Amino acid sequence: MRRLLAASSVVALPLAGALLFAQGAAAPSEGAGRSGLDLNAIDRSVDPCSDFYAFACGAWQASHPIPADRPRWGRFDELQERNLDILRAVLEAAAAGRDAARRQIGDSYASCMDEGAIERLGGAPLEPVFRRIAALSGTDGLPSLLADLHRAGVNTFFRLGAEPDFEDARTVIASVDQGGLGLPDRDYYVRDDPGSAALRQQYLEHVARLAALAGGAPAARAAAEAAAVMRVETALANAALDRVSRRSPAKVHHKMTAAQLQALAPRFEWTAYFARVGAPAIRTLDVREPEFLKAFNDLLVAAPIEDLRAYLRWHVVHAHAPILASEFVAEHFRFYGAVLQGVAQLPPRWKRCVQAVDEDLGDALGRAFVERAFGARAKADMLALVGRIEAALERDIRGLDWMTDATRQEALAKLHAVAEKIGYPDRWRDDRALEIVRGDAAGNWDRAKAFEFQRQMDRIGKPVDRREWTMTAPTVNAYYSAPQNTINFPAGILQPPFYSASADPAVNYGAAGAVIGHELTHGFDDQGRQFDGSGRLRDWWWPSDARAFEERAACFVDEYAAFQPLEGLALDGRLTFGENAADNGGLRLALLAYLASEARGSAAPDLDGFTPEQRLFVGYAQIWCENRRPEYERLQARTNPHAPGRFRVNGVVSNLPAFQAAFSCRAGAPMVRPAVCRLW
Repeated sequence: MRRLLAASSVVALPLAGALLFAQGAAAPSEGAGRSGLDLNAIDRSVDPCSDFYAFACGAWQASHPIPADRPRWGRFDELQERNLDILRAVLEAAAAGRDAARRQIGDSYASCMDEGAIERLGGAPLEPVFRRIAALSGTDGLPSLLADLHRAGVNTFFRLGAEPDFEDARTVIASVDQGGLGLPDRDYYVRDDPGSAALRQQYLEHVARLAALAGGAPAARAAAEAAAVMRVETALANAALDRVSRRSPAKVHHKMTAAQLQALAPRFEWTAYFARVGAPAIRTLDVREPEFLKAFNDLLVAAPIEDLRAYLRWHVVHAHAPILASEFVAEHFRFYGAVLQGVAQLPPRWKRCVQAVDEDLGDALGRAFVERAFGARAKADMLALVGRIEAALERDIRGLDWMTDATRQEALAKLHAVAEKIGYPDRWRDDRALEIVRGDAAGNWDRAKAFEFQRQMDRIGKPVDRREWTMTAPTVNAYYSAPQNTINFPAGILQPPFYSASADPAVNYGAAGAVIGHELTHGFDDQGRQFDGSGRLRDWWWPSDARAFEERAACFVDEYAAFQPLEGLALDGRLTFGENAADNGGLRLALLAYLASEARGSAAPDLDGFTPEQRLFVGYAQIWCENRRPEYERLQARTNPHAPGRFRVNGVVSNLPAFQAAFSCRAGAPMVRPAVCRLW
């Protein structure tokens, strides 16, 4: 699944004039001019040809410091904050009993907000599973124990999931993938630079502190348990694929029979595990990383049982810490919020509880959100703009001079097969069977995780449901799914600053249109292009076209590898290639669609001192305005396939001759690349 932005994110909406503003959505900002641009965000002391991002966003950055409870603050986050306010109102009404039809989400929220009950329990909710772990005398008891932990959302050793079969996208099969690491990425365990070593030491201290909190262990024993956790996780990390390698579908697709999996990791009884976890009879499955499972097997053979018990206890605490008493929450936040991201303050409890309900009961909550914040007409309007961007991509593909006709016809067939999902699901999930007990926050957490896990298990062996969503309706994000060949735009992002009915068409094309184009081009990036229109992993490229693609891709890799978010910290051009290509292609498609629209015409006026084309480019740039903490910047550079906002702007416009013409940029200006990068 390819997202517009990792973790917290957004996508945009349609063109102006004909499009209806979403019912209940936020109004344009106070600085909005006649065009809909945020004029107060612009720093007119900056030459747009020298640094377009600073020109479009500089004043916004200066007037929008990062809140204490955030690692970054941007236009995406502003919209997320507004959506959280809407969701909070829904949940507080439901919790107070004013909306009987929404008792389930109300009870879930009220339980999460009941600090008194949570504090009185302390770490007691963990004691039953701790007793099971303590009784583990050998690896024979692991299959049933891991099955129960996985059902409760505890990430230990590996992950079991359900996914479309890469070889037959009509059917869902089981998949086993790497897992069980507490640090954000395998590189944190294997790099030997001073920063990584220092962070590992801080992680050891964090694990020891939570171990002491959970079990009352003295400092020496807690430190010994932390060291055992590090030994186990390092062994797993050494066998895990890096993020760039995982971008290749072929490297994470190894279809096996259940018997072959058993032979791959014979120390673990897979049949017993599958039965206990609630999976149907599994004959074939996708083993994402065979070498990782070999390392898992080696651990079961060689690691002392005390190390395995310490590792399991740690991950139980780690998974549950956010829903336990305040001392657990504070220590979890200290490492994952303050150390890793530089965040100074824990978000208020109500925000954490809103997000927890969205995670556990996303469709029930999303339905209420849609009623308040998404007008019925907006869905049809979004589809209209998607159609215009798709038409622009079709014209572009037909005109590519580097693509042969055989590949071109396959590409067009795939484009025509893309399914568009706008706003919310056609059919909401029925989660009423999930037991939510008012006052039992930790129990609700476990039952919700088990309920969703079982839902995934129930998909195995059944036809793929292309109507299914993997994001909830209030989510501030969008995504493309290669196995399903769908583009998906939740209602949560179909609001200003990404779309406004009162904005000029050029601004909406620059913001919403570029995001639509971004998602569409993911179907043809280094990952998406390996799947055909049915979602099957198949090489449909003529060899000369594949070589031409790789040559053009190398241009983007080199361009973005030269960008440094912080001095001495460079982006990984290979990791970020897919998103960078999508940003570049998305804005270009938005421009082509706008120029072909009636809205542009010959009489489109200047507004707010900008020509139509200038407004389109500023509209694009302003959705990426943001400020980031240095710690967060370092974390993202290692783990995130998306570039920071300023490079998503400057890296793109410097590749567009139309931008240079719109702002009369001279040759040699920083926003004029001597050799532009282009795929679409």
